[in-house]
Amino acid sequence: MLLSAAYDMTAGRVWSLIGVVAGVAGLLVLIRRRGLWAVVLGAAGAVIGVAVVLMAKGGPGTGYGIVGGYVSAVVGVAAVALGGLVMRRGARAAAPRAS
Repeated sequence: MLLSAAYDMTAGRVWSLIGVVAGVAGLLVLIRRRGLWAVVLGAAGAVIGVAVVLMAKGGPGTGYGIVGGYVSAVVGVAAVALGGLVMRRGARAAAPRAS
C-alpha cells in the first residue's frame, strides 16, 4: 500500500519530502551539506507546489491537484526551515571556540 501511495506522488511532493528527510538527517548528524540539500530540494518542491496551485482551474476534488500543491508548498517550506537550521547549527559546531 505504501508503494502505491509513493507512486501517486507528484514531483513537488516528492522533492519536498526528500528535502524534509535531508533536513532531519542533517539535524541528527549536523552535516551542513545535508542542510544545503534540504534547502534546495525543499525550495524546488515549494515552487512546484505554488505553480500547481496557481495553475489549478478548480478547487479540491476537481482533479487539478490543488490540495497536493498546497501540501507540497507547506512541506517544502518546512524543508527549507529545517535545512536552514541544520546549516546554522553546523556552522556553530564547526566554529572555533574561544578559550
